[in-house]
Amino acid sequence: MLQLIGLILVVVYAGGIWKFWSGYRRTNFDSSLPGKVGLALLWPVLLVSNKSYRRNFQKALKGR
Repeated sequence: MLQLIGLILVVVYAGGIWKFWSGYRRTNFDSSLPGKVGLALLWPVLLVSNKSYRRNFQKALKGR
């Protein structure tokens, strides 16, 4: 059961990276590769802790 939960968390994390990466052009963030990689990899932490990042994450995911 614990392995299943771990697998689900990895899939959700990877899916968040992929969705954010594919919609990154819709955000207000700088388009530099190191910034893009950092923001994509840290999405769970930034989503919880940063209101501006939440708005941009929603733009990336939904296209608003």
